[in-house]
Amino acid sequence: MLELISVGALCSILGAGVSYILIRNENKKNIGVFVLEGKAKATAIEFEANKMLQNARVRIQGDELKLEKKFQQKLNQLDKRSQDIANRKEALESKELYIQNQKRKLIHKEDKLDKLIIQEKEEIDNILSKMESIASLTKTEARDYILEKVEEQSKSQIASIVRKYEKIAKEDGERKANYILAQATTRYAGEFAGERLINIVTLPSDEHKGRIIGKEGRNIRSLETILGVDIIVDETPGVIIISSFNLYRRAIATRVVETLVNDGRIHPGRIEEVYENIQKEFETKIYEEGENILIDLGLFPMHKELIKLLGKLKYRASYGQNALGHTLEVAKLAGTMAVEMGGDEKLAMRAGILHDIGKALTQEQGGSHVEIGASLCKKYNEHPTVINAIYAHHGHQEPDSVESSAVCAADVISAARPGARREVLENFTKRVKEIEEIAMSKKGVISAYAINAGREIRVFLNAHKVSDNEAVMLSREIAKDIEERVSYPGDIKVNVIRELRATSFAK
Repeated sequence: MLELISVGALCSILGAGVSYILIRNENKKNIGVFVLEGKAKATAIEFEANKMLQNARVRIQGDELKLEKKFQQKLNQLDKRSQDIANRKEALESKELYIQNQKRKLIHKEDKLDKLIIQEKEEIDNILSKMESIASLTKTEARDYILEKVEEQSKSQIASIVRKYEKIAKEDGERKANYILAQATTRYAGEFAGERLINIVTLPSDEHKGRIIGKEGRNIRSLETILGVDIIVDETPGVIIISSFNLYRRAIATRVVETLVNDGRIHPGRIEEVYENIQKEFETKIYEEGENILIDLGLFPMHKELIKLLGKLKYRASYGQNALGHTLEVAKLAGTMAVEMGGDEKLAMRAGILHDIGKALTQEQGGSHVEIGASLCKKYNEHPTVINAIYAHHGHQEPDSVESSAVCAADVISAARPGARREVLENFTKRVKEIEEIAMSKKGVISAYAINAGREIRVFLNAHKVSDNEAVMLSREIAKDIEERVSYPGDIKVNVIRELRATSFAK
């Protein structure tokens, strides 16, 4: 038993020794690997450190070069500034030397001038003494005589110089003015069309002529009464003629007749209804036309009443020349001329577009279009130059600016161009307008229309203010006033109409 225990113990001891030896050998191998790995890492770390050190040295050298370059630039700048300062100092010294030389020369000239003045005084005194002895003149009289002669001679020389430069200035001014006018007229190309006294309405067929005339002429009388125009239905196939000297009334009448013809219903009640609608349509249309003109010219905004009147100028003529066409010509010509003369183009165009704005109201109000236009522009706070141009283009004031002068010149150019105006047509228009004004001046008259080429006037009365007997007397009074105040060929028929209407509504 003991032997078995001894053998087991011995085997245990031997196993433990063998295990120790094996573990020791394995640890030695691991330690060797660790040592090798440590040496490798140390070598890598040393290499990285050397590399970082080398990079740092390179960066330091680069920074040193940059600093040295900047330092050198600063030195160069300082050298340049020093050189500039030196040059300026030298220039100042040179200028100072030049000033001193000029000062010395000036002092020398002053001394010389003082000597000349003294010498001149001595010579004058000698001349005066000689004149006193020769002409028995006192010293004062002799001095006055000499001064008078010198003054006369100076005036003659000055006048000659002034005339010379006046002539040069006048020639230069004429050349410049001709150039400006030529530039303005060549840059502006307008379409010129004459206004007539009639409009022609085309009908779908000759049957519509009968509808327009109506039973016993009822429809055509209503049309002429309401529209204030003369409607001519003759044998010309497919057309009727609307005649009136008033462009606005004629345009409305044409539109009314065209609407009635297209609609097919033609009777007095329908005529009045269509007339009222067309009037409202034209009020809107003329405002839109005026607004479009201002937008195209770049003159917007403007007071709405002036815009409306500007559009209404399309239906106004002066000496046969359309007022709106004339106004646009003046505005564009004035703008071009103002630019050439160094003025404000837009202000000149604004003055040009408004210079005849009063003509839009002269047919209704009467009076001078200049006063009416200036009053309107003052009321709606237009520029003072615009108001001055309105007065100046008919000589009521002198132009006070380049823009006003441009408007005056443009107005003359537009009116004076060949074919722009027709005196015969204007005289006829004035005569017909004067006939209407005579009738409208009478008490109780609502409206008056000259028709049939001015050979007839229709006067409509307020039936509540004028009786039938008074209407008869009024027709004779109007005829008598026309005979005394208007020159006309042939006869003029005065047709006074008194109509009483009573309207009620059943509710």
